[in-house]
Amino acid sequence: MPVKQGLEQKLQQKLSPLQIQTIKVIEMPVQALEQYVKEVLSDNPVLDDTPSKGEDEPRDVSISEVEEREQSGGSLEENYGPSRDDDPPSYNLHINNWGKDPRPEYNTFSVKQSFTQSLMEQLGYRNLTEKQRTIASFIIGSLDDDGYLRRDIDSLVDDLAFRAGVEASASEVEEMLSVIQQFEPSGVGARDLRECLLLQLRDKKPTPAVTHAIQVLQDQFDSFKNRHFSKIMSRLHLDEEQMREVMDEIRRLNPAPGGQIDDSYNDQAQQVVPDFKLDYENGQLLLSMPRFTIPELRINRKYSEIMETGRVSQNRSDKEAALFVKQKIDSAKWFVEALRQRQNTLEATMRAILDYQKDYFTDGDESNLRPMVLKDIAERTGFDISTISRVVNSKWIETHFGIFPLKYFFSEG
Repeated sequence: MPVKQGLEQKLQQKLSPLQIQTIKVIEMPVQALEQYVKEVLSDNPVLDDTPSKGEDEPRDVSISEVEEREQSGGSLEENYGPSRDDDPPSYNLHINNWGKDPRPEYNTFSVKQSFTQSLMEQLGYRNLTEKQRTIASFIIGSLDDDGYLRRDIDSLVDDLAFRAGVEASASEVEEMLSVIQQFEPSGVGARDLRECLLLQLRDKKPTPAVTHAIQVLQDQFDSFKNRHFSKIMSRLHLDEEQMREVMDEIRRLNPAPGGQIDDSYNDQAQQVVPDFKLDYENGQLLLSMPRFTIPELRINRKYSEIMETGRVSQNRSDKEAALFVKQKIDSAKWFVEALRQRQNTLEATMRAILDYQKDYFTDGDESNLRPMVLKDIAERTGFDISTISRVVNSKWIETHFGIFPLKYFFSEG
């Protein structure tokens, strides 16, 4: 068998340490990030985030001061090793943190899924087209507090065209309504009490009592409303015991599924700390990120002296020790730059969301919430869709009308 030789080209993308670090911290909610910062400081013996206590005490050295010494006295690369393509950026890492004051307090909220949030989350698990998601999101926004759709299909068709710019037929709206009627809590999306109760019964195991109850509501609803039980028994050939079982089944149903959402989802309560705070003052939306500030990192005095010794010494062990310190400083630079990029990415993404949903964020009226997908924000910010997805995941915003996860504002996951 002849042996063939050939060339094969492969394109491989290698992520730099900075890129890996940035991706990691962007995904983290603020509570996890604060814990991660503590772990990084604990794992890097070179670093210290506490300033010196007094003027007489030998002070630690900021990373920027080390860089200045490199520039004035020869680079660390010249002394300790060659440069690499993934070397960390050179910039001043000595930044203001909280000054003399302790870290500002920020509220921790215990939140439960709202009725609309729960339905939007369930919608995210469905394999739908963008148009179908838009229609379904619009229907969800049109439900009343009890979970009913009180509007007729034709009016929804008109509103979709005028307010959302979506041309949809009545059958397309009906199709998406039937999808929503499969969501929890059972009975949601019904147009009247009869439909609400029937939706719940059809979700139950089809026992004889459930089957009879469906027959009663489906074929004898007027008699049922007027408590004409003898007529129902006669027409459906039910005895008194069977009629009692029918009534027991119907009594267990919830006539207002939307109104009980807090109780139904009470076990989903969780502690959250919003990354963002939105205030509305004098007709303006004011966005802030008050919880997390990039820490002021300094090099422990002891390790600064090791670097100085290694710079002038010809001793091999001194130079190896200095190289170890340099590697730890590089790691710190990547880490703080990743935190900076996280701040910039989160802020740019949130501002794009605010701009897209400005009418909604002004007054919290859910009818003003526009259909929005990750691609819309990616195009406005210039970030990849994957980056927007990382930002949206597990992040919350405190507004003047409630606390919301960022993914709540999207009609697509």
